[in-house]
Amino acid sequence: MAYLTELKTFAAIGTGVIGGGWVARALAHGLDVTAWDPAPGAEATLRETVANAWPALAQQGLAVDASPARLRFADSVEACVAQADFIQESAPEREDLKLRLHAQVSAAARPEALIASSTSGLLPSDFYADARHPERCLVGHPFNPVYLLPLVEVVGGRRTAPDAIAAAQQVYTALGMRPLHVRHEVPGFIADRLLEALWREALHLVDDGVATTAEIDDAIRFGAGIRWSFMGTFLTYTLAGGEAGMRHFMSQFGPALKLPWTHLPAPELTETLIDRVVEGTSAQQGERDIRALERYRDDCILGVLKAVREAKARHGLRFED
Repeated sequence: MAYLTELKTFAAIGTGVIGGGWVARALAHGLDVTAWDPAPGAEATLRETVANAWPALAQQGLAVDASPARLRFADSVEACVAQADFIQESAPEREDLKLRLHAQVSAAARPEALIASSTSGLLPSDFYADARHPERCLVGHPFNPVYLLPLVEVVGGRRTAPDAIAAAQQVYTALGMRPLHVRHEVPGFIADRLLEALWREALHLVDDGVATTAEIDDAIRFGAGIRWSFMGTFLTYTLAGGEAGMRHFMSQFGPALKLPWTHLPAPELTETLIDRVVEGTSAQQGERDIRALERYRDDCILGVLKAVREAKARHGLRFED
């Protein structure tokens, strides 16, 4: 099967935070977008999301013919996907819902149109079980804000064709993304498994009264978070080993892995812990509403991306290296 990779129409099933981000990214790349979401007021919320993201997208650079006016809201799943060249589902993280939805989507979509799910950890073999032409069905897991962050994890199920994986990577690259092929169908994929481990530790620190939410965020954003934005974990630790590199680092610091520094099991989400987290993050948010905080976040992301891109160019590297 020759899958569609030169897109004109992008279909978005589900238009919450993630789905709305996909819509904004597709519009910024000059595509026609058809969206569907059964939630009351979904169209108005989606258009507000796009409008709030548009200044950052304009700063990043828009396609010549990009416009929010190219968004159309459909009144059914079938109407949304029938003429689409590519379909991205971003429904709530419930396997039973996705199973029913993808049976419906795949029955209405063109056979040559790829179908991707934004699931953050469910397995495609499970929720595509009843899909028509499952060989074109896969996971395309992005990161918020989808319209700015380039990473997308591409995961196939047992019946996904290798050609579909390759075609999806081509589509996402054309949308300005950095596709990462997750070769094994494992729960949580790669990035979320790392993020969940950090999240569990952060909750333990709050629950044990060791640190506030603001202090934990400071520990990340003024320390490792800066290094992670351009070097990741393994290369950072390679430098920590000095001239001897990673082997010396593993020898020197490896024994610390046996020390009782961490709690891998998640803490109980008691009302006390939830209150501490909510109160702490409310204080961090201050008087800023969510839309204002999103714009602040977007400006910061653009600044970091610009700085990393320019530094890499000075060192003869591409941004994706």
